[in-house]
Order: sequence, then structure tokens, then C-alpha cells
Amino acid sequence: MTKYRLFTITAGLSLVLDQLTKIYVDNNFALSESYKVIANFFHFTYVRNPGAAFGMLADSPYRMPFFISVSIVASLGIIWYLRLTAAEKRWQHFALGLIFSGAIGNLIDRIRYSEVIDFIDVHWYNWHWPAFNIADSAICVGVTILLICSFHEEWEKKQASKS
Repeated sequence: MTKYRLFTITAGLSLVLDQLTKIYVDNNFALSESYKVIANFFHFTYVRNPGAAFGMLADSPYRMPFFISVSIVASLGIIWYLRLTAAEKRWQHFALGLIFSGAIGNLIDRIRYSEVIDFIDVHWYNWHWPAFNIADSAICVGVTILLICSFHEEWEKKQASKS
């Protein structure tokens, strides 16, 4: 169990934060209501996304089985990969916890609402990034950390082979 402590803590805290923020937004905002946090850059805007990033597959009749299946397969893949990862690879465990929590957080929304609650609205004047949530952020940060770790491992291997 000690090997998986960082993964478990990261996944648990991230999932709780994701769900609490979505519950807060759902209970305190009307759909499409927006609250300015930082002018011309950052708002909380309550939207629901039935699709994936950028609303992809939103109108597909297969979207629910597809998204639920992808979330379950991704979660099982993360657990499988975690078991292969050495205990001292703490950054990988942290990253996998973030990705896992993001997949589960959005899966919970899809099962409960048939869509995902998004509310983080980042923009520069009229140029908007699609709204997202804590789960989406956790996935992006986790994947970025995994990529950095992978590049670092490859760099270390090249340095070791030069010696």
C-alpha cells in the first residue's frame, strides 16, 4: 500500500476538489451565468458540455457509451501502468493520480447528468478557450508531468550511454 500512497492521496484530493467545485457551481450559478474573477482574462462561467473537448461528438447518439467506455478503459489502463511503475518514481505516481481523478471526475458527471459541468473560462478579450473544470485541468497537468518525466528519462539514458 505504501507504494501507492502518493497516487491515492493525489487522486482522492483532486477528485474531491473537482466534485466539490462542480457541486458549488451547479448549486450557486444559473446555466450560462458568469462571474468575473480577473477582467479580460478569467471568469467562472457555468456551462454543460455533452461532448468532449470543444464539444466534439456532442450530437452523436453513441457519445454516452463511448465516453463512459473511454473513461473506464483509461482508468484501468492507469491502474495497470501504475502497477508497473517503480515506487521511487514519485512524479509519475503523482501524475497518474491526477489523470485518474480527472477521468473519474468527468465519468461521474456523465453518469449523473449525461454531460460534464465546466466553469473555468479563460479568455483574452474576445478570444476564448473552451470552458473546462478541475478534472480537465488535472488530466492536462498529469499528462504534461508524464511527458516531462519521459523526456527526462530519455535524456538520462542518453547521458549514461555517452559515459
